[in-house]
Order: sequence, then C-alpha cells, then structure tokens
Amino acid sequence: MNKHNEGLLSVHSAVLIFGLTALFSKLISLSAIEITLLRSLFAIFAIAIYIKFLQESLLLKNPRDYITAAILGVLLGTHWVTYFHAMQVSSIAVGIISLYTYPVITVFLEPFFHGEKPHIKDIISAFLVLFGIYLLVPEFSIDNETAQGVFWGVFSAFLFALRNIIHGRYFKAYPARHALFYQTIIVFVMLLPFSGQVIVDVSQTQWLQLLILGVFFTAVPHTLFAHSLLHLKAKTAGLVGCMQVVYGTLFAAIFLAEMPEWTTIIGGAIVVGTAVFETVSSGQKK
Repeated sequence: MNKHNEGLLSVHSAVLIFGLTALFSKLISLSAIEITLLRSLFAIFAIAIYIKFLQESLLLKNPRDYITAAILGVLLGTHWVTYFHAMQVSSIAVGIISLYTYPVITVFLEPFFHGEKPHIKDIISAFLVLFGIYLLVPEFSIDNETAQGVFWGVFSAFLFALRNIIHGRYFKAYPARHALFYQTIIVFVMLLPFSGQVIVDVSQTQWLQLLILGVFFTAVPHTLFAHSLLHLKAKTAGLVGCMQVVYGTLFAAIFLAEMPEWTTIIGGAIVVGTAVFETVSSGQKK
C-alpha cells in the first residue's frame, strides 16, 4: 500500500469512527459533562501507553508549551461537553450539522491571528450557513429543543475552530498524540470538580461503554486522523471529514431510529456544502 492510500484509509477510518462516536451521547445515560470526564480518563491512559510503546518522551520541550496545552485542553473539554449536550437536547443530526459550521467560523477567526480580512466569498459562505441553520430550527425559542441543540452545536463549533487555530499556530511542533495526551489531562482535571462524584455511581455497563468510548472512539480515531495528515493534504482530510455528518445521521437513523426531517436534510446539505467549499478554497489559497 502506497503512502497516499495509507493516508486515505486512515482518514476514512477515523471519520467513520467519529460518526459512531456521536451515538454514545444517547447510549450512555450520563450527562455530557460526566461522559466527557470519564472518556478523557480512559483516553489519557490509552495515549500514554501508545506514546511509551513508541519510546517517546511524554515531556514537552518548552515550559510555555504547557500553558498552551492547558488552554487547548480547556477549549477541547468545553467543545466535547457542548457537542454532546447539543445532541442530547436535540438529535444527533442537528448536533453534527451545527458542529460543521466550524470551517466558516474559522475563516472569520483566523484574521485575528494573521492580520487578514475575510474575503467576499467567505462572507457569502457565512450567510449560506446562517440560512442552513435557519432551516434546521422550526421555532427560535429557548424552549425549543432543536433551537437549543443548534445553539450548543454552533458554540461547540466556535470552540473547535478556536482550538484548531491556536493548535496550528502555537503547538504544531508536537505530534497529535502528545497534544491530545496533555489536553485530555486538562479536560479531566477541569471537569473533576463538577462531576467527580459520579464515579462511585457508574454501573459496570457504563464503565464498559466509557472504556470503549475513551479508547476506541477517542484515542484511536484522533491518532488515525493525525496519521493521515502525514500523507495527505489538510484539504483532503477536511473534505473527507465532512462525511462525518452523513455517517452520524445514518447511524442515528439505523441504531436509534432518529429519522431527520426534510428541513434538517436540506439545511444540513447547505451547511456541509459550504464547509466543503471553504475547505477547497482554503486549500487552493495555501
């Protein structure tokens, strides 16, 4: 298998697993904070074992990098919590579609770090995404579950975009496994005061579900996705990543009987189509 095909296999496997990850927001009968706390615990040990297997040091090179890792960890942890919460209060399809507003959010956040202005096409993309989100929400009310899901999903997308920008600018010297190791530690420490008491109440079945989520649906797909970037352009990986919306919605329909409405499908197609456009155009600019 050549390197390009190896990269494609890695990224497609990662995105397929990410699509299945969304199901755990409904399968595990715990809050989003509790799930995130305990999934990070298993992820920490899985990643640490993998790094030691590769005979790499767990230490960072620069003391300032620990501060950066802590900031990234706070953003990642809050992103995970709000993403799972979005799917718990609405549906998996709404949560994933809302998350995929992050490519457009990214193009508006990046100028603050690079001193550039958004292009006209980026502004048009933003309006298209807003229209897609508008189609998702039947009623803009705080009591509407879909509206709540969209709000938390878009907020999660903002955190995800901000985390990616900071990571790419200040932490790209480290492999993704080192970044994820320190970030999951921060996630666990950050959330422990809010939901640590749940540890004694978790059932055997839930521990098994959390183990599978933390190892096979957190550590493994993140490692696969990072590996794919060694052999593929970021644009290619980003385009394949948009398939997560399709996988997640399909798996939710099959395993949880969550059938999306036509407005959700149309709105999702607009959001994902815009994400694809932004991914392609950003790759061409680079």
